[in-house]
Amino acid sequence: MENLLLTLEGKGRKQRIVPFSFALRKVLYRFIADFKLRADGLLIATRDGASVLRMTALRSVKKLCLQLGFAPPSRTLHAFRHTFAVFYLRRGGSVFHLQKVLGHSSLEMTRRYANLSTVDLQAVHERVSLLSK
Repeated sequence: MENLLLTLEGKGRKQRIVPFSFALRKVLYRFIADFKLRADGLLIATRDGASVLRMTALRSVKKLCLQLGFAPPSRTLHAFRHTFAVFYLRRGGSVFHLQKVLGHSSLEMTRRYANLSTVDLQAVHERVSLLSK
């Protein structure tokens, strides 16, 4: 956690390293302390320290959506991943960095996540155009 990097395991048990913010690190330290987790253990695990199954995570996220007052989107976990990708690009993130964070082997797959609207394109153009004020 000192270097603000997190190791994730994706499809095909491929590992990737993803950066995270200083603010998230503070929250994670508190989470680890509050739940008395081992520093070298899994961040999200079952009570006995085993990996959480995908369906268990999905059920928990859908339950959280309902508790927060909105209906969970279809393909819930994928919808959150897609939303992250779109907002990452809207805030000026590089599509190449996004590809690495999402763990995609090709830019074509990342492009599917990057369906930006015309308004998004206009905003970027206004920000980077040499003729803009």
